[in-house]
Amino acid sequence: MPYWDGAPAQPPGAPYPGPYAPGYGVHAAKRPWTVETPKAAPFHRLARNEVHRWWRPLVGTLGIAVLGMALAIGLMIVGIIVRVVVTGEAPDTSGADVDSIFGDQTADLAYNLGALALFLPVTLAGAWVVQRRRPGTLSSVAGRLRWRWLLACSGLAILFCVVSYGTSIAAAGAIDDQPGGDEHWVGWGRFIAPAIVIILLVPFQSAAEEYAFRGWMLQAVGACTLENARSRVGRAFSVVFRTPWPGIVVGSALFTAGHGYTGWGILDIFAFGAIAAWLAVRTGGLESSIALHVFNNLMAFLGPAAIGQLDIEQGGVPWQVVVADIIPMLLYAAAVVGLARWMRIRRVTAAPGDGEAPLTAAAEPAHAS
Repeated sequence: MPYWDGAPAQPPGAPYPGPYAPGYGVHAAKRPWTVETPKAAPFHRLARNEVHRWWRPLVGTLGIAVLGMALAIGLMIVGIIVRVVVTGEAPDTSGADVDSIFGDQTADLAYNLGALALFLPVTLAGAWVVQRRRPGTLSSVAGRLRWRWLLACSGLAILFCVVSYGTSIAAAGAIDDQPGGDEHWVGWGRFIAPAIVIILLVPFQSAAEEYAFRGWMLQAVGACTLENARSRVGRAFSVVFRTPWPGIVVGSALFTAGHGYTGWGILDIFAFGAIAAWLAVRTGGLESSIALHVFNNLMAFLGPAAIGQLDIEQGGVPWQVVVADIIPMLLYAAAVVGLARWMRIRRVTAAPGDGEAPLTAAAEPAHAS
């Protein structure tokens, strides 16, 4: 007869195993929290794992938004306390800039960038806690950030900045009613502190937005494939929702809503988000969109800082400027796709039986990034 506590039954005549014998009192191994990544899956489908339920993307999105905003408020409170302790006085916001938080432009810039950067760990935690998957699956189909590929994309992003600067000059020349001004170099004394803040925090701020909108949102919507729908209408929608386009549109719309642009500027920001999301799917990860976002924002912040403007003006944008922005984006996207094909960058996760062998639309050698 079997022993208690999971001990194996003893055949007739077998010696008593004793409490310390192998196999005595063995229980089933505890299941790990994270589940296996789907096999042969594209980037936008990585959240549809074996524990996926319809409510997980909704709960995760709400949780990321609430926790991220709570941490941002906490960071503001800490910043005010530090300022009071160091200077002995509360921030002076009685000046002309009523939107100032700390009464100092550099401090306000550091807070704004840092508050957005906090969404990076929050988003990674959302994937692990709510969807029970490795946070690295937000980075790429390899389950991690592919640094060699990120470095290659950074080189292309620098070229993007050069081209974008040229097209922006051309667009400025095409606008007749340009406002005049006495813009000039503010000198190293006023530039160095904001420049340090920008260089240190913009990479984290940009990466946080990529992980939130091109990582989490793209995969959250991509997990809702409606593949279990039985009605004719449901099956028709399922065909669409299995593609990355619903996630691209939703993520880009939310990304656009987070900015204060109007008119043609809305199209500009939406195009940026859509191209970045398409590249994430096309290359199997966020590396190309992170590189584009980081260097674009470095240029967008450092340029105005050099003439003393730390508060980026948003609002209406002339259509010439939008065209001048979108053309370099499209050129960058074409260059990334070509380089990814040449480097044989993995686009989907490994298929069953392939182990860790990288996969693209065509077979790839084992040395792919």
